[in-house]
Amino acid sequence: MDSSQNTPVSTKAPDGNTDAPDRVEINPVATDDEIRQRLTEILQTTSWFGEPKVTVQKGIVRLNGTTENDESRQWAGDLAKNTEGVVAVVNQIEVAPTKVWNFDPAYQELNDLVRGFVQLLPLIVVAVVVVFISWILAKLTIYALRRRLLAGSGSQLLREVSARAGGIFVMLVGFYLVLRLAGLTQLALTLVGGTGLIGLVLGIAFRDITENFLASLFLSLQQPFREGDLIEVASATGYVQRLTSRTTVLMTLDGNQLQVPNSTIFKSTIRNFTSNPNRRDDFIVGIGYEDSIPFAQEVALKVLADHPAVLSEPEPLVLVENLGPSTVNLRVYFWLDGGKHSWLKVKSSVIRLVKRAFQDSEISLPDEAREVTFPQGVPVRMVEREGTAEPAGPALAERAGEPEAVATKAEAGLQSEAGEIQEQARRSWTPGKNLLTPSSSGDTS
Repeated sequence: MDSSQNTPVSTKAPDGNTDAPDRVEINPVATDDEIRQRLTEILQTTSWFGEPKVTVQKGIVRLNGTTENDESRQWAGDLAKNTEGVVAVVNQIEVAPTKVWNFDPAYQELNDLVRGFVQLLPLIVVAVVVVFISWILAKLTIYALRRRLLAGSGSQLLREVSARAGGIFVMLVGFYLVLRLAGLTQLALTLVGGTGLIGLVLGIAFRDITENFLASLFLSLQQPFREGDLIEVASATGYVQRLTSRTTVLMTLDGNQLQVPNSTIFKSTIRNFTSNPNRRDDFIVGIGYEDSIPFAQEVALKVLADHPAVLSEPEPLVLVENLGPSTVNLRVYFWLDGGKHSWLKVKSSVIRLVKRAFQDSEISLPDEAREVTFPQGVPVRMVEREGTAEPAGPALAERAGEPEAVATKAEAGLQSEAGEIQEQARRSWTPGKNLLTPSSSGDTS
């Protein structure tokens, strides 16, 4: 055979758009055997026909065999018709019905997958090596940022976030290199550009979580309070147990654990009672109009001066608050050391002792005046009692007396309850990792 052997033949199954060659040349003078041999080789090479058989007699070609579709049958007939030396074609190729359990396409697809995997195996090995090296470098970056570069930062959360951000950046660079090696340049650029877009979308979708996290970061940097401080925020008062990435955990004065979102704390007014242990408290007491105001002020000041829990500096005050319907109201101001004493107990003690001192000094403590109107009038009839009223018994007189002790049994001493409350906090289960510095100052209660 000559140049006909170099004629290209399609190796893809016809799909209705593939045309048979216009001419198949064998020799200037082709014999029946040459035509049969050439056509048989072509039909067998395509693998589209089952048991193909070609017979040629005086230029008339007869085709036999089976195929899976009409396109292949038509293609074989056109191939024989366009072959040089063919006078006529009798196409007896049968179209076999498709098998229900035909696994040949699956085997072919699996074979293509295996072949593709083998071809990509060197690239996969390189990609795995690059990712592994990137992972090691990310770990080293996190260690360096956490232990070396940011060791002087006061915020533990800032160190952790910065270190992990550096590690994530190194890993992204590694993935970018892998995509470039794989020839996926556009995908690599999309990954770089989509990282910021994904961050924006996640920030919007998880706005509350993001707000709490950022508030945690700012609170850990500024640290308006420390672990163990007594604070009042968002209508809640308690001892700070810890600051987590989402909430601030308080142990209230009632012994209840309270978790306040950090965004609420960051936007609210914070009263820190521990930052300055000295605390001022006050109360109002009313005396009669017939009593001397300066004398009552001196009596109250003496009680404050003699009280062991009341500080002399800043000095206590007794000021006239207002004139009530039946009393002259005095407001008593005093300072105490909240790190040593409970302001609730000290206030109770001071009120009790001032009341006792006023009674001993015969300063009246009138009740609030009340005016009752009877539109129809009230009949009044005087009744004479026989005999004289009996004096109050000793038990009643004893109950009417006021103890001179600074703290009564009911007040259970004047010491602060901070230690007991914090001991309860230590025994309780507290969620989250603490981001605060422990408090070194005295506790207040």
